[in-house]
Amino acid sequence: MTLADVAAQASVSVSTASLAFSGAGPIAAETRQRVLDAATELGYAGPNPLGRQLRRGRSGIVGVVVGDALARAFRDPVTTQVLDGLVTTLGPQDLGVLLVPGLGDDPTSAVDPLLESAAMDVAVLLWGVTADDPELVTLRRRAIPVVVVEGQHLPGVASVGIDDRAGMAEVTRHLVELGHTRIACVTLPFDRSRGEGVADAARVDGIVWEITRRRLAGLADAGVEPVAVYETPASLVEHGAAAGRALLSGPDRPTAVVCQSDLLAAGVVIAARELGLAVPQDVSVAGFDGLDLPWLAPDVLTTAVQPLTEKGETVGLLVESLLAGGEPEQRDLPVRLRVGTTTGPPPA
Repeated sequence: MTLADVAAQASVSVSTASLAFSGAGPIAAETRQRVLDAATELGYAGPNPLGRQLRRGRSGIVGVVVGDALARAFRDPVTTQVLDGLVTTLGPQDLGVLLVPGLGDDPTSAVDPLLESAAMDVAVLLWGVTADDPELVTLRRRAIPVVVVEGQHLPGVASVGIDDRAGMAEVTRHLVELGHTRIACVTLPFDRSRGEGVADAARVDGIVWEITRRRLAGLADAGVEPVAVYETPASLVEHGAAAGRALLSGPDRPTAVVCQSDLLAAGVVIAARELGLAVPQDVSVAGFDGLDLPWLAPDVLTTAVQPLTEKGETVGLLVESLLAGGEPEQRDLPVRLRVGTTTGPPPA
């Protein structure tokens, strides 16, 4: 069954039938409905999507590059909530999503072949890239507009971020106001090598990923030099638990641990419980993201809440703007402190 068959059934021209399906152009509502009713009677599903793409000069695809192995990325609710907001915004624009894996754990590996050849109108990079990141370099060489999430503000690149430095500073000031002076920090990865363990000063000075650097700078803004900085390879509960066991097992343990994600903070809480420590009576723990973690009950994390779904929606709006010919914009969203049950005064 073809569009010409539908046009004949509805007693209109093929061009009028085409307008009925496109939703654009001068066509009366009753004529459009007559065409759609004819299509239903004939079992016609609609114009060929490929032909529609060729007429528009667009693929209708937004490439979304996840900066980690997909299996690991989708264990983090931060990723899924941002994607939910993004997809919800792209759907009404008649845009689909192509998920592309990032470079993963091997910093020397080549970019995914999809980035080199797949059709896409705009690309979204879901992590804090720098100007020389291979994925960004590839996309810019192909002249594909890019929206970066949580990255540097780069010329000619749209970006969506949050004021995470201020959020981390607010969380840290909360701990200081409670009386804590021995505060440790559990961080996100420093770079693609994804190290794990207590980082020395040289390693801290060499942080590449902006999101980690900004959130660590928030402690300094609050006047705190952490007694230890523990780098994790990913924002997962098990990595937070490993950090908690390392930081809280010694006799000179910190009285508070501030973490760069809620999953890492939840892992530290679990480690404290395993070690027989009460939270927050023996150690306070704070996170970042504002996730709902009912399985951590009865504890509720003290955290900096970021608007995850709104972040994804904002990315979708920037995609729409770029497709309409707009200039790349940088938008930053606020965060707020949420005090839970995991922070209190230091032990006497």
